[in-house]
Amino acid sequence: MTQTLHLGQILSFDGNPFEDGPGAAWHETHGALVVEHGKILAVGPADALRAAHPKAAQVDHGAALIVPGFVDAHAHYPQTAMIASWGKRLIDWLNHYTFPEEMRFADPAYAADIAGRYLDLLLAHGTTSVCSFCTIHPASAEALFTAAQDRGMRVFAGKTCMDRDTAPEGLRDTAQSAYDDSLALLNRWHGRGRASYVITPRFSPTSTPAQLDALGALWAEHPDCLMQTHLSEQVDEIAWVKSLYPSARDYLDTYEAHGLLGEGGLYGHAIHLEPRERDRLREVGAGLVHCPTSNTFIGSGLFDMDGLMREGQRVGLATDTGGGSSFSMLRTMAAAYEIAQLRHRPLHGSELLWLATQGSARALRCDHLIGNLAPGMEADFTVLDLASTPAIAQRSIRANDIWEALFPTIMMGDDRAVAGTWVAGRKL
Repeated sequence: MTQTLHLGQILSFDGNPFEDGPGAAWHETHGALVVEHGKILAVGPADALRAAHPKAAQVDHGAALIVPGFVDAHAHYPQTAMIASWGKRLIDWLNHYTFPEEMRFADPAYAADIAGRYLDLLLAHGTTSVCSFCTIHPASAEALFTAAQDRGMRVFAGKTCMDRDTAPEGLRDTAQSAYDDSLALLNRWHGRGRASYVITPRFSPTSTPAQLDALGALWAEHPDCLMQTHLSEQVDEIAWVKSLYPSARDYLDTYEAHGLLGEGGLYGHAIHLEPRERDRLREVGAGLVHCPTSNTFIGSGLFDMDGLMREGQRVGLATDTGGGSSFSMLRTMAAAYEIAQLRHRPLHGSELLWLATQGSARALRCDHLIGNLAPGMEADFTVLDLASTPAIAQRSIRANDIWEALFPTIMMGDDRAVAGTWVAGRKL
């Protein structure tokens, strides 16, 4: 395969800006990225890489900024068609909008249509990898993995499991069928190309203890898989959990008691955590996923980014579509900034970009593969136009450094800012 030399500004990371400040990132004003066989071969100053790779095909992105492809660490692709639905909090929102829509995924053709539509929306917004819940229907997971395979994307997903009568009839499986269906999908897809299977109990209010036990056993048998669920999103949800699990010490204990707490665990939202829960999540090295547009749209609360990062928690960033109100990780970064402002600790642009790339990849245990621009990494990257609209252009032209130039795009950018999305070295 021919080497390709991408020219432009380049921005990526050598460290964690939450620990090392903006100096954890590096920026080449006249940079280059060499891609071969779907991976990054070299990255650095343009002149040096041109000289080192004289036969490489060149793609000149001009003044545009090449960044790692965005990584969305928590989403619900089946909610694509009902994103931005009005006026409900979590439990009513699920019953009124989400569950009726998810019933439609009993039709494999419908699932395939939405899966393709969803991934194309992500790519248009610069997102190259996602970790998504599917529905209880195995065909919904098949549809997403197939669509991702067609596009060459690294995707994490799993069949959602719900067997308690708190979920509607038509969206319930059983403890045994959840185990059997998940195992069959895992055996078919996990590690196939760029697919990773994720064991997926929706959350403890929609699973019986027997189902949580079954999924805990499956995870113990396949510890290389991730496990994703929800945790402490809203205060009325926490009260609901306590009523269903009266002997549990707290919400997290409803997972921990059934083998569903570990370093490969992904816990979406994690807003209203108790001290014991924070301690245990940090001790096991679990991933917490911040979903800011969802948390404000559904009225859930303000994630404690500063406190959790200072504790040493592993945190990623996500759209949580369709509870989240945007497919864009730029908009998600902006919302994370706004929530952090309300908690009196504004996030720097380097921290926001890190969360949307390396931080999310780290939460997904794949930061050695995606989320950064370095030799040996998979060649997933996004090219940003830092003057994509007149409003952004007139602000960024006054910038004194790359962060001042990028920040208006983080706060006001949308798919118009995405000049191109490259997956495994291929433009999509």
